[in-house]
Amino acid sequence: MAIKTTDLNARLFGKADKRRATNVVEAQKAAQDKAAVIELAVAGEDTVAFELIKVNADKVRQQTQVFAENAREQAFLNEHALADILTTLKDRGQQYPAVGRWLDDGRIEVLDGSRRRMSCILAEKDFLIYVAKGINSEHAKFLSDVANAHKPLSLYERGKEMQLLLEQGKVDDQKELAKYCQCSEALVSGALKAASLPMELLMAYPSVSELGRPTIVKLHRLYYGLAQADQEQLINQLAANDAPLWQTMDVQGIARITREVTMVLEGMGETIKPRVVVEKPKQQELIKGKVSFLRDEDKLQLKMKKLSSKQVDDILAYIGDYLK
Repeated sequence: MAIKTTDLNARLFGKADKRRATNVVEAQKAAQDKAAVIELAVAGEDTVAFELIKVNADKVRQQTQVFAENAREQAFLNEHALADILTTLKDRGQQYPAVGRWLDDGRIEVLDGSRRRMSCILAEKDFLIYVAKGINSEHAKFLSDVANAHKPLSLYERGKEMQLLLEQGKVDDQKELAKYCQCSEALVSGALKAASLPMELLMAYPSVSELGRPTIVKLHRLYYGLAQADQEQLINQLAANDAPLWQTMDVQGIARITREVTMVLEGMGETIKPRVVVEKPKQQELIKGKVSFLRDEDKLQLKMKKLSSKQVDDILAYIGDYLK
């Protein structure tokens, strides 16, 4: 079930500053009011104090980085993928601080809030984040995974997680993956197909999270229907452009841009490997109005009309005897 950002912060922040929040409403209020310090019981274990830090807009990219094990693919975060929060952030600033930990070099690693971080970079806004010391890798992964729950991962990102489960031997096949991830086998198949596609192909789209299984299946068929040299040619063509393919589309709206990109990619694929048109055999007349046939290599279909019962029996008998 999707978790709203407000509910997410309430789950993460078990206690607030001196107000000592004891329920969800108080915890939400502490985060919304940007309390200077919030105490957090990470994964139900040690309580850690998180201090609210403001990173100036022009320093966000240099002074912060995203947790390496964050399941969300950072390369996909553009203005379209972030449209749900970018408009509000531009108008009113960041509503809820992110969560992170201090690194040894003095920079901040973002555990919860990679989308808010990139939105602040794109909108050139200050970045607010609660930061703590002493967060180990296990607890960092916990915070990152819980944080990603409020915005569904793309099929590509889910597929990468599923690939890792297979590689680690936690599951044996797609059927077990479906049970483990509590989803359909069709979704597992689509996610794994997405994860097998090159990043350059996926980044031709405005928002990878909006790509459904039908589009992923088309891309998978397109890409893996090419020989390796042709695959490289397709990727090189995409990389040769100064801007991502989606930015060259003269249409508005993610859905329309997505359709246009798919059509262009299919056209590029057909240019590289032209579709072989196989002419289908045509039906021919043997006796006008009575007998016609369709011959396809070693197959023969006869269509006969206006036959008496005796003629039918004789013909069948002859064919049966001839082909013994």
